[in-house]
Amino acid sequence: MMFTFIWLAVVVFLVASMWIVFTKAGQPGWACLIPFYNMYIMLKIAGKPGWWLLLFLIPVVNLIFLIITYIALATCFGKGAGFAIGMIFLPFVFFPMLAFGDAKYVPVVA
Repeated sequence: MMFTFIWLAVVVFLVASMWIVFTKAGQPGWACLIPFYNMYIMLKIAGKPGWWLLLFLIPVVNLIFLIITYIALATCFGKGAGFAIGMIFLPFVFFPMLAFGDAKYVPVVA
């Protein structure tokens, strides 16, 4: 029972962090709550094409494109590839750092 409460607290904290990251990027925060749409918005924030969402449905390929997307997302907030790797392996640490830290969003100029 205690594990469930801890897990729920971590999930709520991650959702709040993602909400703030989306808001910092000028996107609606509620978009982080909707499956698939949240990944589409994250691709948009990272400056990647929306059709990449289809690539996230292919096993193994999705991992490669997730890494590329997180690197682009970290770069948009002035962070490096190491921060992006942290976002992949420790999202409950690095997404709050991105949300509650002093990182500013700089859109990708294509």
